Amino acid sequence: MDKPLLDDKNQHPTEAIIFPLIGRSKAGWRALFDHLGDAHPDFESTWRFYKDGGRWLLKTTRKSKTIFWLAVMPKHFVVTFYFGDKAEPAILESALSDSLKDAFRNGKRYGKVRGLSIEVRKKSDVADILTLIGIRLRVR
Repeated sequence: MDKPLLDDKNQHPTEAIIFPLIGRSKAGWRALFDHLGDAHPDFESTWRFYKDGGRWLLKTTRKSKTIFWLAVMPKHFVVTFYFGDKAEPAILESALSDSLKDAFRNGKRYGKVRGLSIEVRKKSDVADILTLIGIRLRVR
């Protein structure tokens, strides 16, 4: 995996900084955040610098529930979800690709949760994120 960007704690991320870094993935960024603004206006996205990882991450929440994390990478961005075991049936029965289902099924456990990351390099990659948002909202 590529080295994450946005490692200057004194430079708060903005689209003017991010778009040149993610290149063509900008279309995916716009599609994702346009959808969130329209379909989920109650979501809140907040940038924070994490000293342990030495980079800025975007955390998107609904009330106190974390929906996903986003990291900016060279020429793309990565959206990561964390799900407990209760989400496994919904993930395995979803329209996600078999490779994403396998990545979840065989993913590293962090306590009681497993992560599932989507690399967004083109606009069509956002469809998987929207599927996972739906699952995240349904499964407690």
